Parts: sequence; structure tokens; C-alpha cells
Amino acid sequence: MPTIRSLLAHPEERRPSPPAPRADLFRVFGAGIVLFAIGLIVTLILHLTGRGGLEPVWICGTGMALGGLGLLWARRHR
Repeated sequence: MPTIRSLLAHPEERRPSPPAPRADLFRVFGAGIVLFAIGLIVTLILHLTGRGGLEPVWICGTGMALGGLGLLWARRHR
């Protein structure tokens, strides 16, 4: 087992890094949008009944908008 000092002095002796895992970002962003949509419905109901503020509604709406931008980015960079 090489020491940290020897690895820092001779980085070519390190094992190569494993490849990055493949992920379908379209599905990841889509799932995030669905979760933010559920949160938006809940926060809207709470706001309309007077039990919640308007800030959580804006946060969920912003999350959905950013997720939509993420979907566009994921589609362009497959």
C-alpha cells in the first residue's frame, strides 16, 4: 500500500480514476420538476387557507422553472 507522500511525489503510480457513472439527466430533472410541482400544489393550498406564506410558492415555482431550463440543457447535451 503506497503512502500518501509517495503518491503525491509520484502521481503516475496512482490507479486510474474510475469512469464517471452514466445518468439520464432528462429523467433526473423531470423527477425534480414533478417533486417541485407537488410542493407547489401543497404550498398553494396552504397559502389559500391562510396557513402558509407566499415565499414557499415562489420557491417551488422557481424550482420548476430552473428544472425546465435543466431539461433544455439535458436535451441539448446528451
